[in-house]
Amino acid sequence: MTVQNFFTLADDGAGTGSACCAPSGGGGPRPVAPAVPRARRASGSGMVALPGGTFRMGNEDAYANPGDGEGPVRDVTVSPFLMDETAVTNARFAAFVRDTGYVTAAERFGWSYVFAGFLTPERVRESRAAAGTPWWRGVEGAAWRTPEGAGSGIGDRAQHPVTRVTWEDARAYAAWAGKRLPTEAEWEYAARGGLDQARYPWGDELTPRGRWRCNIWQGEFPVVNTVDDGYPGTAPAGAYRPNAYGLYNTVGNVWEWVADRFTAAHTAAPRTDPRGPDAGASRVMRGGSYLCHDSYCNRYRVAARTANTPDSSSGNCGFRCAADA
Repeated sequence: MTVQNFFTLADDGAGTGSACCAPSGGGGPRPVAPAVPRARRASGSGMVALPGGTFRMGNEDAYANPGDGEGPVRDVTVSPFLMDETAVTNARFAAFVRDTGYVTAAERFGWSYVFAGFLTPERVRESRAAAGTPWWRGVEGAAWRTPEGAGSGIGDRAQHPVTRVTWEDARAYAAWAGKRLPTEAEWEYAARGGLDQARYPWGDELTPRGRWRCNIWQGEFPVVNTVDDGYPGTAPAGAYRPNAYGLYNTVGNVWEWVADRFTAAHTAAPRTDPRGPDAGASRVMRGGSYLCHDSYCNRYRVAARTANTPDSSSGNCGFRCAADA
């Protein structure tokens, strides 16, 4: 099974680098320490109660992306908190919209970015390419419930992560649910599942025993996806095995908005419950997505990070919520 784009890269002047992550409205293996402070499921809430504590945040090995601010590795302490087991699904977001009448930014703008490989050749020609990243096409009518534009739907994707939501949309849902967006430190602490400096939520090997543990791109990006992990686009929010804390898909599948504004300089940041800088144009996204590929964007690691403007929405970005303990 493959997913192919319906365009020629040379025609649109595709650039290189990390722009797969989401268009804006714009080292070797190391031993894994068995650090496992216990988490528990918060009864009936779909959340996990995390004990908090001190962990080593960040990464500065050969896998780190220059300029992303993954390093330096630093000791960070987080207080106990709750975290959603999965990213917020289409079904849960639909309940929010039914209850409140909320209209997302993409619905108000009238369009959103869609990966070209999910579009018909006609719709590719009708759409506009994002600058330097022609695999992203601005499609009229694309929004969370019409993910590929007019005529598409989410009938078979109720339990997939909601996408095409901006940071502001995510914050609005969290407030309705009586929750909040996690801080970046909380997100990484939870995603690590108690493992010290492991590359992935399950260890340092991408496919232990030959089995896929996350939803990313396989093949030649952006032309051919061999879909070895089973999903050409988003996977159900509860797909694959959870990490040791019981959290699903903390890498791959969809990028997840967190509360913090982006900075690449962490040396002066508070080391207990840090919340990012007070000012800045972009918000942090964590975890990578189904479009990440090691040839240019190996950000499907627990320490990897990127950012986007809070009014941006695309088909590979969603969110999960946190709450105070």
